[in-house]
Amino acid sequence: MTAELTADAAHNPDGPPHESFDVEPPYEPDDAALAAVERFDDRFLDRELSWLRFNERVLELAEDPSLPLLERARFLAIFASNLDEFFMVRVAGLKRRIAAGLAVRAASGLMPREVLDRIWATAAELSARHARVLHDQLRPALTESGIDLVRWEELTSDEQRTCKRLFKERIFPVLTPLAVDPAHPFPYISGLSLNLAVVIENPRSGKEHFARVKVPPIFSRFVPVGNDRFVPLEDVIREHLKKLFPGMSIVEVHTFRVTRNEDLEVEEDDAENLLTALEKELLRRRFGPPVRLEVEESISDAVLDLLVTELGIGEAEVFRLPGPLDLRGLHGIADLDRAELKYPAFVPTTHPRLAEVESAKPVDVFKAARRHDVLLHHPYDSFSTSVQRFIEQAAADRHVLAIKQTLYRTSGDSPIIDALIDAAEAGKQVLVIVEIKARFDEEANIRWARKLEQAGCHVVYGLVGLKTHCKLSMVVRQEPDGIRRYTHIGTGNYNPKTSRMYEDLGLITTNERIGEDVAHLFNNLSGWSRNASYEELLVAPDNVRTGLVERIHREIAHHRAGRPARIRLKANSVVDEAVIDALYLASQEGVPVQLLVRGICALRPGVPGLSENVEVRSILGRFLEHSRVFDVENGGEPEAWIGSADMMHRNLDRRVEVLVRLPGESTRGPVRELLDLAFAPDTSAWLLDAEGSWSRNGGEVDLQAALIERQRSRRSAQA
Repeated sequence: MTAELTADAAHNPDGPPHESFDVEPPYEPDDAALAAVERFDDRFLDRELSWLRFNERVLELAEDPSLPLLERARFLAIFASNLDEFFMVRVAGLKRRIAAGLAVRAASGLMPREVLDRIWATAAELSARHARVLHDQLRPALTESGIDLVRWEELTSDEQRTCKRLFKERIFPVLTPLAVDPAHPFPYISGLSLNLAVVIENPRSGKEHFARVKVPPIFSRFVPVGNDRFVPLEDVIREHLKKLFPGMSIVEVHTFRVTRNEDLEVEEDDAENLLTALEKELLRRRFGPPVRLEVEESISDAVLDLLVTELGIGEAEVFRLPGPLDLRGLHGIADLDRAELKYPAFVPTTHPRLAEVESAKPVDVFKAARRHDVLLHHPYDSFSTSVQRFIEQAAADRHVLAIKQTLYRTSGDSPIIDALIDAAEAGKQVLVIVEIKARFDEEANIRWARKLEQAGCHVVYGLVGLKTHCKLSMVVRQEPDGIRRYTHIGTGNYNPKTSRMYEDLGLITTNERIGEDVAHLFNNLSGWSRNASYEELLVAPDNVRTGLVERIHREIAHHRAGRPARIRLKANSVVDEAVIDALYLASQEGVPVQLLVRGICALRPGVPGLSENVEVRSILGRFLEHSRVFDVENGGEPEAWIGSADMMHRNLDRRVEVLVRLPGESTRGPVRELLDLAFAPDTSAWLLDAEGSWSRNGGEVDLQAALIERQRSRRSAQA
């Protein structure tokens, strides 16, 4: 059932309600225009290979000598974590489709087997390069700075004695050697665990046996031995294996690591049983088939053959690397208290429009929002004094009647969760849309869902078949002049921890049109309402793709009529073929197109006759660029949208996503200034060419450093 919206002229502190710019004549591509694009049958880059090039850019940050040393170590750890997830999800998915006989040609023209072959070759090359960066660049540089990553043989006698005590008192009690013989089948190797493959010999019989020892993940990956010196945990275990196998001789010891398919497949036809189904699937995840085997390059052929045979791994899936394996543990090194080897300290500040409210402490978000719309830019604007404060103030305010909230990912000790529980216990109506299928956060979200339900919150798991990925909060408050809705729409999760590392945008507004739209959307998510018509929102899967394509076509019409026209898009990924083809059409018509893409980009810029007017940039750095923005000139009446949706099939077809049209110049202006700076010729960025290769442009301005400096100047001016 579709409800009609009859919103009156809406309250808008920044000006009159936004009206659509009618274009005469409207642009609709004809068959000839479409054919002019479609004749380029190789116009899409492969999404999986593009992702690998993204992770290569992360690796280039680790190689960059101009960055602080411990930050380079962190980028090495991020590269490793990224690659793990890529194999667990994307490579596993390709293998599953091939095994199921569902292999179809990708938009790039490649078959899944071709993609897999290129992935294995590229990933092996990048993994070897990753190891070389540690050994040839980072370790020597760390040593010069007084931080030593050493192997067992490099330890002093005193340090070895320290490790011996640690092994005896803490490590030995938790180790479990697993033998392999006719009575003991080859043990299950859990995904991402670090293991020792041990060959032992019985001195009496001379017979050799194989055993596996799991390196316990509860201990630090790199064991501190004093004076900022660290040794890999597996080295400590390796040197004391005789304690595990008394009376036996240790013949060989090799480190190995398995990556498994850990993507989830949950049937959602019965939404009431979704929690139960997901919990069962989480158990199955632990036993997914292997998709990668990492081994130290010193491994013997005999032991490698045994592992390959028992795990059912193909030759191309074996990665022989210099030890140590599993460099995710470098996060622990990057966390060392060595401020001189890190980015300068940065503390977010309260947004000026929140801070100006009579210097109130804590901030009165409601009073500020009644005066002005507030566009937040995290992490430069504090999350705790804006979004978190918004929910906490609502929970404590006796005039607040209801709070409605979506939760996709949040932190383990979330103050947002606590505030929602407080609100429910205070008698307020609290609706929480919890996405329990958020990848790798499923178990945590199940816990939060149950905790919220026990407190009296109305917990809903969204729509069957769709992930609820949008970032929405709405507070309904009784005020002297009637009911008022306060709304927050963001590009990032309600997570206080990641808000300090992720770059995101958020709008706090009392705009009546936006509030009306968000109210309808919450009703869609929690009840039987099915309103697909919104004034100020684009909502997937209904109309994000069509809405954006329509606006791209509108820019073409403006350009043809001689009015200002330009398209700028900022996203994590740009893959959707319909959106890309619309951008190609705009380029062919002469409309300038600029894309700022952190990760995957399937569009080929600079192809003669197709995309000469398209520029694609990528910016990586201290913060993870996470906001999504769509900005157009609109014939001289600029329009900017922010929201949760990337240009990917899953976002546009299989998720509930929201983009909101920014309601006034005070909110549009900062977004356009951000894009101006990002695309300035002297801003440092990677540029994409028509062949899918990325290269740094040599720009001298660091976007994030410039925004930090702008924030510091603002704080000084306020002081």
